[in-house]
Amino acid sequence: MGEVILSMKGVDKSFPGVHALDNVDFEVRRGEVHALMGENGAGKSTLMKVLTGIYTKDSGTITYEGKEVEFKNAREAQDAGVVIVHQELNMLGHLTVAQNIFIGREFKKGIKIDDRKMNEEAKKLFQRLNIDINPKEIMSNLTVGKQQMCEIAKAISHEAKVIVFDEPSAALTESEIQELFKIIRDLREQNLGIVYISHRMDEIKVITDRVTVMRDGGYVGTLITKDCTKEDIINMMVGRVIYEDPKTQSQVPEGAPVVLKVEHLNAGKMVQDVSFELRKGEILGFSGLMGAGRTETARAIFGADPKESGDIYINGQKVEINSPKDAVEHGIGYLSEDRKRFGIVVQKTIAENTTLACLQDYVSGLFINEKEENKVAQKFVDSLATKTPGVDELVVNLSGGNQQKVVIAKWLCRNSDILIFDEPTRGIDVGAKNEIYKLMNRLTEEGKAIIMISSEMTEILRMSDRIIVMCEGKKTGELDIAEVSQEKIMNLATREIN
Repeated sequence: MGEVILSMKGVDKSFPGVHALDNVDFEVRRGEVHALMGENGAGKSTLMKVLTGIYTKDSGTITYEGKEVEFKNAREAQDAGVVIVHQELNMLGHLTVAQNIFIGREFKKGIKIDDRKMNEEAKKLFQRLNIDINPKEIMSNLTVGKQQMCEIAKAISHEAKVIVFDEPSAALTESEIQELFKIIRDLREQNLGIVYISHRMDEIKVITDRVTVMRDGGYVGTLITKDCTKEDIINMMVGRVIYEDPKTQSQVPEGAPVVLKVEHLNAGKMVQDVSFELRKGEILGFSGLMGAGRTETARAIFGADPKESGDIYINGQKVEINSPKDAVEHGIGYLSEDRKRFGIVVQKTIAENTTLACLQDYVSGLFINEKEENKVAQKFVDSLATKTPGVDELVVNLSGGNQQKVVIAKWLCRNSDILIFDEPTRGIDVGAKNEIYKLMNRLTEEGKAIIMISSEMTEILRMSDRIIVMCEGKKTGELDIAEVSQEKIMNLATREIN
């Protein structure tokens, strides 16, 4: 590691009702990957947004390349060589991939935008990242994982000296993560300073040189990665021991009734002849690589995407689900992997979002009973340990993990008997994950049935009673948790059925 390229001293930042940063110190050296860790709401993303001019600090100093700076906006930070890849995607869905990457700094031929040149330059970036994305593709047509890779390509396209990666691997497959790590190592060799925010402990040990931990908006300490253990970091983050033992046998009672049965479901290329059963009190894990068709299967069941053929039975009765409204009426709740697009209304309050799926229960005449709405929202804030100053707080002001808890609260408020959790802990820290795992187990004990789609192998092994594996839109296997192994899952996840 070289000299200090970036130093933040005594940084303070408050929002209405929240002291987000409390006298925080942080530094990055040239040629290092420095992990920034902490539970959701610890202040990691806020600190980086202060750095890059998205937020204005209340006090403290930022020194960059030996000079005190205060960037007024993200563009000013980018021009100086400080770039951030955000956890939440910041792309315009109606534009092409190349247009998104070079937005605001388009190549021009005379007075016209040179789309051909932008496509060529975007293609070079993707070749460097070793990923296959068409620069001419419309952004909204890409999966969340591919959109995230475009965000990373956009950051790399700047002549950066410091790059902040905020949960860059949350929506990536294992192979994409390895390619990302190659890029990061290359950037480190070029003497860049890299900040890496992630909740994945295994990644931290593999890719980083130092780890700084934050808790409740404050600085806890900095460790040299190779000299510390996973448990050391977790204890600094949460102040308690978190156990992640895999499940060894199914917890579903013998003879538990089938609450959902799907037969020969077809919905385009990504859902081909999918059949399975879900029992009362069961967590049915859906595993597979990115693009396996797991989310598409869930969306077809929920009525979010049209199915071409196939039958769906709920409690033994054949039902027709042609829209999400039909699914909700039949007792199905769906927590999407993309919470901002499909899960929450960020400019509404926690209370308003909590009752979104059952608003009719809180309407009296022409008015909403806000007192009852606030009461039920507070109940779920308490049970999910959502970090917020109150239920009247706008969801946009919450951290990513706490936004996820609001989505879960929405479906719990609806009292759905069948819950589809698509990447339920994406972007959520180890402490909050543990809370959600306990919640999911509690729900199944109460008789709820859960379909859990997850790209994290440890999550699949820890939570599932039974596992469905998919590849290329087809079900390639079904395993009881008692007989499962990572090798079996990966073999099925890479085995296409003709």
